[in-house]
Amino acid sequence: MGCSLKNVLAHGDRAVVSVNGIVIPHDAISREAQNHPARTPIAAWTEATRALAVRELLLQEARSRGIAANPLTDEDGRRETDEEALIRSLIETCVRTPSPDEDACRRYYAQNAARFCSPDIFECSHILIAGRRDQAAAFEAARERAEAIRARLCDAPNVFAELAGAHSDCPSRATGGNLGQLTSGMTTPEFERALLGLEVGEISRVVETRYGFHIIHLARRIAGDLLPFSAVRTKIESYLAARSRRVAVAQFIALLAARAELAGVELPAPGDLRVH
Repeated sequence: MGCSLKNVLAHGDRAVVSVNGIVIPHDAISREAQNHPARTPIAAWTEATRALAVRELLLQEARSRGIAANPLTDEDGRRETDEEALIRSLIETCVRTPSPDEDACRRYYAQNAARFCSPDIFECSHILIAGRRDQAAAFEAARERAEAIRARLCDAPNVFAELAGAHSDCPSRATGGNLGQLTSGMTTPEFERALLGLEVGEISRVVETRYGFHIIHLARRIAGDLLPFSAVRTKIESYLAARSRRVAVAQFIALLAARAELAGVELPAPGDLRVH
């Protein structure tokens, strides 16, 4: 498997890519590379080459088995191409994956309990001193105001609500800065990181976000509860079935690649697969 010196022909600075003697044109790889975002053009080219080589492998196998193309149409009226239908039919014919049973689902649930907890709830207040980075002088002035308020709170933390009402630029100032109950994703990443690092009753350092500078007080943290197995069983079953299918399809492709004559492209051998 892979490329040998005798079957890799130079084409400019690119090697000719072929699968069992069928050449994959460089212009096709260039077009496909647009579908594979990567850090470098070479990495995108490599991923595109592999994708088209796998596609060619599957099409050749489908045709060798005499599989007919019966394109499907989805609910939006989009119709499969004949090649898409051939590949789908080949996979349906050749790849069998068992559905995960109750025991497998319960094992996954027990081993990944943290994934099935409701989010923690945070009851907190904040003081916002608004500022924008594109207004440098005002931004630094806002930072200094926030630091001065934070210094006052070090000496008198019990006046947090009073200072929020007097100085905060957030509408929550009307309730002493109280933001109510928050869960993950409801605030900016910087605010959330600071919140996660606080102990109950603690006041944060000055936290910068796109809105300006925050001083946060965590009043209460309510730990998330583990959801019952019955509530997540269907989700677990779908995940395990999809994972099993990805592994089986990858193994099928690797076996085809091991038997194929490949030039200009390398595909994983069955023992090299890393599918998650």
